Amino acid sequence: MLHAGIVCPFRLRDAHPCLVLAEIQRNTDVCIYLGQKQIGLPMPFAIIFVFRGRFHGILKSKGQVAVSKDRVTGVILAGGRARRMGGEDKGLVQIHNQAMISYVIDALHPQVAEIVLNINRNESTYRRFGYPIVADELAGFQGPLAGMAAAMARVSTEYIFTCPCDGPLLARDIVARLFAAMAGEGGDICVPHDGDRLQSVCALIDCRLRESLLEYLTGKDRKIEHWYRQHKLVLADFSDEQRCFLNANSPRDLEAISTHLEGSRQHEGH
Repeated sequence: MLHAGIVCPFRLRDAHPCLVLAEIQRNTDVCIYLGQKQIGLPMPFAIIFVFRGRFHGILKSKGQVAVSKDRVTGVILAGGRARRMGGEDKGLVQIHNQAMISYVIDALHPQVAEIVLNINRNESTYRRFGYPIVADELAGFQGPLAGMAAAMARVSTEYIFTCPCDGPLLARDIVARLFAAMAGEGGDICVPHDGDRLQSVCALIDCRLRESLLEYLTGKDRKIEHWYRQHKLVLADFSDEQRCFLNANSPRDLEAISTHLEGSRQHEGH
């Protein structure tokens, strides 16, 4: 049975349907996005139908695009050495009396089925946040790809969304936007592009790629983009959200992040 129906009269070339999806999916099981070609509308409109979760299998079998947070596990990558910050564990750095990773958790939690923390030190401290912890299977701080591989072995969802622990300005619709971009082009991996460069640590990845990633990690190359490009990589336009990728690599970065967070607090207070 149709649970709810919403017609959004915006042109696809001018707006992101997932901006609406992100709002709807907070209180629904599955959001189904049907594009112009699928429904034969004479103009590029977006129609979003919201169905109960039990219809997901039927719609998937008919080739429709389903977007549901139940299909994605959020993986916060906090397993690095943080050499540019003098070795300080960046996820635990305090901004406005709050650990940086807690801001990431707050932004990510409504967008995914569950959250996993990828950490390689300070385990007892990270356990206080109340989320499952996954350490790299490879020793020696092998980089984000090692964290991604370890998380894929732990999760039960079809996809993981990865993001850094020191990016507290994470967009609150990023998962939906990446999912929509990936589905639109039939990709395996979707990564945001901020208008200047690829933000490769933030990625939506199909968990079926785990064996490919493990094989890649047997070599010496640890470049994220090199592995991404072995598969169908889709880039999502995030030129309107450049600030959400600010991360802490220096005291100056921390000051900039602190200023943005303070501005957001004041805006929410009005």
